[in-house]
Amino acid sequence: MSGVTPPVQADALLGRSQAVAVFLAFAFAYFFSALLRAVTATLAPTLTQEFALNARELGLLAGGYFLGFAATQLPLGTWLDRHGPRKVVLGLLLVAVAGCIAFSLATSFSGLLVARVLCGAGVSACLMAPLTGYRRWLTPGTQLRANSWMLMTGSFGMVASTLPVQWLVPLAGWRPLFWLLAAAIGVAMVVIAWQVPRWETAPAAGERAGSYAQVWKHPYFRRMAPVGFFSYGGMIAIQTLWAGPWMVRVAGYAPVEAAAGLFTINLGMLCAFWSWGLLNPWLARRGLPAERLIALGLPLSFLALATIIIAGPSAGAGAWAMFCITSTFVSLAQPAVGMAFAPALAGRALSAYNLVIFGGVFLMQWGMGVAIDAFAAAGLDTVASFRAAMALFLACSVAAYGWFMAAQRHNPGPP
Repeated sequence: MSGVTPPVQADALLGRSQAVAVFLAFAFAYFFSALLRAVTATLAPTLTQEFALNARELGLLAGGYFLGFAATQLPLGTWLDRHGPRKVVLGLLLVAVAGCIAFSLATSFSGLLVARVLCGAGVSACLMAPLTGYRRWLTPGTQLRANSWMLMTGSFGMVASTLPVQWLVPLAGWRPLFWLLAAAIGVAMVVIAWQVPRWETAPAAGERAGSYAQVWKHPYFRRMAPVGFFSYGGMIAIQTLWAGPWMVRVAGYAPVEAAAGLFTINLGMLCAFWSWGLLNPWLARRGLPAERLIALGLPLSFLALATIIIAGPSAGAGAWAMFCITSTFVSLAQPAVGMAFAPALAGRALSAYNLVIFGGVFLMQWGMGVAIDAFAAAGLDTVASFRAAMALFLACSVAAYGWFMAAQRHNPGPP
């Protein structure tokens, strides 16, 4: 492909070779976005010791990424619909580079938190930009596959945030790691500018019609919102933070063993999303909608979490991997929400749902830390405090699933 990326018409499907090139360009950036998201779990013992963090502060620090991420979602949707994925993601990635540099230079908890918020805001388009483009550039079955394989790429990034980071930190320290991440994101920007097509900055007639009110009021969106907030958001909160402290403080893992456990969890997620990518076009051709698969599969994650709570110190990496893998059924909701709206509203619909998810991640990461500290202050020991916090999370997830099931007769899925 030449270095000049031509504009594309609003609803023009990409050819196979161009679609692959666009996917790989976006996936390269999303890899580093996911690595940056999950690295806090691996660095938790180091940062806790160096900055004397308690559970509440550790949860807030990890959640700061998602706070910055969530803060951009509403304007992001409008920007994507009006200006296209290429221009928006390139602009925001500059903020991510600044955030990585600021994190590497931080000398206090507040400095870390501000930098973490900048990182989250800067990579906030790394999934929404490609999904908005895929809504216009790919067929429905291919959209589902591309979404799952983008998430698989994210799992690659999370795998890289575990043992590779754990091995690198004693050799080079955690601060140079963030300089390397800043440089890698800069390379990703060059690849996106080279391979991703521009599209018309002036939207076609009716392109700007509609608003976020149409998204929030849509019955399908409302049906999917609670499971996105609690189940999807909670799964990411566990995967990117609380699985690590559980393995260290409850199951008794050493930090390097916890990093290996996170590697196992993220490898399992990688395989799960790869499998969904293979299966989704086949499922779509046979008329099996996302909402039916979520209804059948999501309760498996509740069973896995209940088992972990009961097992306590006996529940390690394998148990958390099973919980995260069974939670991937809810990932089908995201592309389904996008396909429930017209292409002109796809960016806003996807970003609004992403706001729901990552608002849930922030609340779950911070809230679990608050709950753990509160139960400890009430006199529970460490193991009991973690189990009680996870039980609260389980109760919220089951309630969200109840809403999802009760609303199904009123909310048909996307065509």
